[in-house]
Amino acid sequence: MAAMPPALLGVSLALLCSVLCPGPLLAGGIPTTLDGPFPPVTVPLDKSFRGNAVDLPDTDRRVQRTVAGFGPEQVSVSLSSKYDSVWISWITEMFAGEFQIGDKITPLDPNSVESVVYYGVLRSGRSHQATGYSLIYNQLYPFEGLKNYTSGIIHHVRLKGLKPNTLYYYQCGDPSIAMSDVYYFRTMPITGPRSYPSRVAVVGDLGLTYNTTSTVDHMLSNHPDLVLLVGGVTYANLYLTNGTGADCYSCSFPQTPIHETYQPRWDYWGRFMQPLVSKVPIMVIEGNHEIEEQAENQTFVAYSSRFAFPSKESGSSSTFYYSFNAGGIHFLMLGAYISYNKSSDQYRWLEKDLSKVDREVTPWLVATWHPPWYSTYTAHYREVECMRVAMEDLLYSYGVDVVFNGHVHAYERSNRVYNYTLDPCGPVHITVGDGGNREKMAITHADEPGNCPDPSTTPDTYMGGFCAFNFTSGPATGKFCWDRQPEYSAYRESSFGHGIFEVKNETHALWTWHRNQDLYNKAGDVIYIVRQPDKCPIKAKRRV
Repeated sequence: MAAMPPALLGVSLALLCSVLCPGPLLAGGIPTTLDGPFPPVTVPLDKSFRGNAVDLPDTDRRVQRTVAGFGPEQVSVSLSSKYDSVWISWITEMFAGEFQIGDKITPLDPNSVESVVYYGVLRSGRSHQATGYSLIYNQLYPFEGLKNYTSGIIHHVRLKGLKPNTLYYYQCGDPSIAMSDVYYFRTMPITGPRSYPSRVAVVGDLGLTYNTTSTVDHMLSNHPDLVLLVGGVTYANLYLTNGTGADCYSCSFPQTPIHETYQPRWDYWGRFMQPLVSKVPIMVIEGNHEIEEQAENQTFVAYSSRFAFPSKESGSSSTFYYSFNAGGIHFLMLGAYISYNKSSDQYRWLEKDLSKVDREVTPWLVATWHPPWYSTYTAHYREVECMRVAMEDLLYSYGVDVVFNGHVHAYERSNRVYNYTLDPCGPVHITVGDGGNREKMAITHADEPGNCPDPSTTPDTYMGGFCAFNFTSGPATGKFCWDRQPEYSAYRESSFGHGIFEVKNETHALWTWHRNQDLYNKAGDVIYIVRQPDKCPIKAKRRV
């Protein structure tokens, strides 16, 4: 029987102290990374809880349209690169009240409806106005019998000159046609070493199942100030264009001429998420389920069109990678599905972005991308080893503190690790690909007998390349997999859930992982992640 993880012993104290403890937080009774590295723990699979990994049908009221005509819907907030600016996004549909899907579609004119936001600090007196831009996108297939799709009109408006940590009320729409209800959001704290958002929710591979609804309910109960979605958004690509879906696309539809997708699932997802993301900013990075191939080799069109990204504000030329500040945290949102080698635009951008980070101003450096480098599950094992080989040295040299990933549908937290070796200055890698999608959970581990995959089957099929060779040092020397849970894996469990990241000061952050089957005031894993800037100085030079 696996030992009870020490994290569980401090759960109640952690949750209480996260609310009541003033000033610098003392970690008494709660494990910290300074206590590590921890002996690896695998929580036995709870076969009695499998959740309900069934997609919400289009008849569910939570995904149905609730506005008429050109009334704004799918309203969301996302951050710009700094606290003084946010993006407001929404969609207006055609007069018939829906997107168009079928053999014959007529794209809407995005200039036929204005993109306007009224906002201010008073609910009854929204004294400021901002305008933005609008667009539509198409999902087209050059094959007979497949249904094409054209979106409603997507609007993105950037609000500027905002005050830090301030509640703003807003309405969006076209004042000559229809405006939305009044929503609100709170800006991020001012950028600085003693100023942090209270709670950042981290979730991956969310989808739109009944498990998803449980995850979002639990997330709401934790009152986050910001949501990070580390890829795996709607899982619309588990469907044919006629709306027929399956848990495994390649298993059920092996003969389709192209990997199809049912784009209305994006609209359903936007409607379901609106009660949360119209008030709490959401920041998204792409995953493999957002590829969505179509005519003329276009990919990621829905992802790049529906969300607003602070790409330009952070010096990026792509929606696939960007950065932003949230108080004293600098977030790096990196792309695993665009070139990441050392001669790529992304790598050059990352070098430049990292060189500008002042750790006296933003002490915490957090990186996210979709597929994990350090996962011990059989699913996607060492799938993006080429990305790790290309980028790990750079991230390590700048002292990245924490890495968040998804992709693997389970939870796993590493000890501090660098190049597969325990390292007190390496980042903690956390996989939270357990948001609830219909592909269900990952259960088997690559270190269990008979579960080590053939190395030739592991590279990501979209990016290609092969970099995952046998280990050359440590207990697994000469092997492709360990024969026991690797020492860099501190805790792993197959269950649906989400995480909450709470930075308390320049050196301490509380991480809690919440399982869907638990009560709202419980956590499955909890630890303080502690920075040691005196013992782990930044090795790279900052560009002033």
